[in-house]
Amino acid sequence: MSRWQNRLSQDDRENACGASLATPCWMDIRISLMTLLLAVVVYASDMPMTVGQVVAGAPGHVQVTNISGQAVTAWSLAVITRPDTGRTHREVYTADAYLSEATHGLPGSSERLERLLPGQARQLPLDPLPSGATVEVVAVVLDDGTAVGDEQVITPIFARRVKERDALRSVVDSFNDVLAATRGAAALDALRERFTALALRDESVPCRAALDAVQTYARDANPNEIDQALRTYAAFVTREYELAAKHSRRKPS
Repeated sequence: MSRWQNRLSQDDRENACGASLATPCWMDIRISLMTLLLAVVVYASDMPMTVGQVVAGAPGHVQVTNISGQAVTAWSLAVITRPDTGRTHREVYTADAYLSEATHGLPGSSERLERLLPGQARQLPLDPLPSGATVEVVAVVLDDGTAVGDEQVITPIFARRVKERDALRSVVDSFNDVLAATRGAAALDALRERFTALALRDESVPCRAALDAVQTYARDANPNEIDQALRTYAAFVTREYELAAKHSRRKPS
């Protein structure tokens, strides 16, 4: 509020509101700012995730803990530094881990991108942190679709999930159509053609991953194992789609 006071003199307030209304107008500004600060405090107290130890260095680390009764499927952390006197730099890091329910334990999966279970604590790596940096939780999404925090951060999380859901649905439909009509090398050829066209229209991860998988099977798979490999991958993508369909729906607050 001091910044508002420094930039808005008493004369400015009277000119903007009229001499007789100067005091009520300034009171409105103060009330609005107090309401905003109260909202920030409420968000902080309601956050299902807390920040613990912050370790400066290259890289930096922060410990987060899920204090809710259900899994945290996405979170955003704000790293706040003060590079110069009077200047504040704020950078937001977002992780969306809802698909880890299907990808847990797979080669290439990362613990830091997995759901945070109730009561679980985890060390998260960050970019280099100078001494004195602080970390705040600005948004959290829970397993049931409840979201708490900054709407400007939460809205893109669900928008990405909707896009991912639709891409996964396209991949699942392609597998269902092809595997219901053909087998073996012919199925590989049909799927490769469909996923190549799909990846040209949609460059999202599910479409590109499906094309990569089919091309790998065509190159490396034993001909006698092609059908099983395709059905196993189709089942995996179907599970991902089911998760995306569930977690792309936000629970009204």
